[in-house]
Amino acid sequence: MKKAATAFILTLFLTACSQDRSEQRPPMIAVVMKSLANSFFVTMAEGVRSDHDKRQDEYRLLLNGTRNENDLAQQVAILDQMIAMRVKAIVIAPADSKAVIPALSRAIRQGIKVINIDNRLDPAILRQYGVTIPFVGPDNRKGASKVGAHAAANLKASDEVAIIEGIPTAENSRARRMGLEDAALAARLKIVSQQSASWDQARASEIAGALLIRYPHLKAIFAANDSMALGIASAVGQARRNVVITGFDNVEAIRPLLDSGAVAATADQHGAQIGVFGVNYALKAIQSDAPLPDLETPVDLITARTAKRH
Repeated sequence: MKKAATAFILTLFLTACSQDRSEQRPPMIAVVMKSLANSFFVTMAEGVRSDHDKRQDEYRLLLNGTRNENDLAQQVAILDQMIAMRVKAIVIAPADSKAVIPALSRAIRQGIKVINIDNRLDPAILRQYGVTIPFVGPDNRKGASKVGAHAAANLKASDEVAIIEGIPTAENSRARRMGLEDAALAARLKIVSQQSASWDQARASEIAGALLIRYPHLKAIFAANDSMALGIASAVGQARRNVVITGFDNVEAIRPLLDSGAVAATADQHGAQIGVFGVNYALKAIQSDAPLPDLETPVDLITARTAKRH
């Protein structure tokens, strides 16, 4: 009986020591992004890694990304893995604004803090699951409207334009599409087509090629990200047409096209900083159970003239 009691006490002691050591270590924060094949998220990852290198005494880092932009199943699998690892917080750029919410709800029920970055989660679905998740990121509608307004200044009322958006169920795609619509309507442009290329460069090129054939008087194609703008520029170049093109994200590959005038404008949402903003908010959430408000981050219009400053 004495031996059993001693063994039980020793087990409790070792467990307590293990918990003490765990609590003394910096909290583990998982940053879960979309496709690391997209240079925007590569930049985001580099920003988070750089921040962590300087602050290893403040937090430990797990950095994850999916193979492609719409690999929802892989992102949900990553989230379940992070829950199993009992991380202290998850900072997520969701592949879909609705479908990842059940997994995030499971994380919250396990006591894990969740911060939403880049692509806003759907408020109605969050309410259905009874969870509140703060959003850290730019006003995508406002940013896209700035880009569209700049392009529209080079067009005339009634000119034909097309909009190519990302994944329709992604909130940032919807917001950017609406911002581009706002700019087009304000300039009294004629929107002849709105289609989704799911953020994909090759798909955007195919859609743009078809649009150029169907609409011989098409004057502009507005894209919801730079990857798609690159695809559109390729199609426009092959067709030898003079078409105004816009993007969003200010990735490195878009700079030469801005300089040459092939792309009129893009938006910089400071990808290298968004992940760091999310990590900082996660640390704040870990330290306090008080609900955190959304945090709007900057988004700037980028043209050939302003690109060198960013």
